[in-house]
Amino acid sequence: MDKERELFSTKVSAGKRTYFFDIKLSSSGVKYLVITESKQVDGGYERNRIFVFQEHIPSFIKGLKEALKFMKT
Repeated sequence: MDKERELFSTKVSAGKRTYFFDIKLSSSGVKYLVITESKQVDGGYERNRIFVFQEHIPSFIKGLKEALKFMKT
């Protein structure tokens, strides 16, 4: 993905893991969120990514809120 297509990026360090939250623009002009988890393993890094497209954000947030509510109990 070209840097021109990256609209926003922020990084959160949490223990031995780092999370990146990037908003990008698809070639068709649709915004999407990329969440990347990076952790050091065996001298290298392991990365896991999920992509959430703009039209799925409300459902994603709803599910995330439900999961967080459960964690608090």
